[in-house]
Amino acid sequence: MANSSRVTEFLLLGFSSFGELQPVLFVLFLGLYLIILSGNFTIISVIRLERSLHTPMYFFLCVLSTSEVFYTIVILPKMLINLFSVLRTLSFISCATQMFFFLGFAVTNCLLLGVMGYDRYTAICQPLRYPVLMSWRVCAQLAATCIVSGFLVSLVATTLVFSLPFCGSNRVNHYFCDISPVIRLACAETYINELVIFICGVLVLVVPLIFICISYGFIVRTILKIPSTDGKRKAFSTCASHLIVVIVHYGCASSVYLRPSAKSSSGKDRLVTVTYTIVTPLLNPMVYSLRNKDVQLAIRKVIGKTAVSLKTL
Repeated sequence: MANSSRVTEFLLLGFSSFGELQPVLFVLFLGLYLIILSGNFTIISVIRLERSLHTPMYFFLCVLSTSEVFYTIVILPKMLINLFSVLRTLSFISCATQMFFFLGFAVTNCLLLGVMGYDRYTAICQPLRYPVLMSWRVCAQLAATCIVSGFLVSLVATTLVFSLPFCGSNRVNHYFCDISPVIRLACAETYINELVIFICGVLVLVVPLIFICISYGFIVRTILKIPSTDGKRKAFSTCASHLIVVIVHYGCASSVYLRPSAKSSSGKDRLVTVTYTIVTPLLNPMVYSLRNKDVQLAIRKVIGKTAVSLKTL
C-alpha cells in the first residue's frame, strides 16, 4: 500500500461490453425511464387530487411511488449518460453519495412494502379496529420510520464500504456504485465489513418478507371464511398488486444482496439489478393502475375535471 496511489475516482464499466448495442440500450432504458417517471407521477398526483383515495393504503402507495422516483433518479440519468460517454468516471465522493441514496431509497421501499402488508392485514383481518390501528397519525409515524430506518441502514453500509482503503484498480464492473462491485476493489481484508453488511441485508430483506408472509397467511385464512364468491374475489384483488411487487422486488434483491461474500458476484448481477432498478419501479405504477379499479376510476375523474377546467378557461 505504501507504493500505491489512493483511488480518487471510479470508472463505471456499465454496459461497455455490449459495444454497438449501447445506442439500442439507451433508447430502451430512456423509454422505460420516462414511463417510470410518468407512471409514478400519475399515481402521486391522482392520490393527492382524488379524495376517495385518501386512505392509508393509497397513502403508503403514494409514499412508495415518491421513493421510487428518487430511487431511479439516483441511478438512471448517470447510466444513460454513460451509454454515450467515453469518460465514465465518478469521483470517490460522488460514488459514495450515489450508493448512500440508492441504498437509502431501496431499503425504504423494502420496509414500505412490509408496512403495506400490515395495512392489508389490518383492513381484512381487523376491519372494526382498522380506523384506530391505521389512523393518520400511525400512518405518518410508520412512513417516517421506514424512511429514517432506510437511510440509517444505508449510512452504516456506505460507511463500511468507503472506510476501506482503495489503492488498486478503480474499474467498477457495474453501471452504478453498488456494494459488491465497489467493495471488491478494496485493497484490505473485507470479511468483517461484508459480514455486517450481510446481516443488515438479512434484517432489511428477510425480516420484512417473513412478516409479509405471516400477514398474508392470516389474510388468506380470513378470506377463505368469506361466504360470497364476490367478496373473496374483491379481497384477493386488493392484495394481488402488492404481492406481485413484493415477489419481484424481494426476489431479485435477495439474489444479489443475501450472499456472505462479494467475491461470489459476477457480471450476471447487472442483469438481475436491472430488474429491481428499472422493472420494479416500472411495475409498481403499472400493476397498481392497471389492476386497481379505484385508481382507474380516480384517473378518469381527474382527467374529466381537468378537461372541464380547460374548457372554462
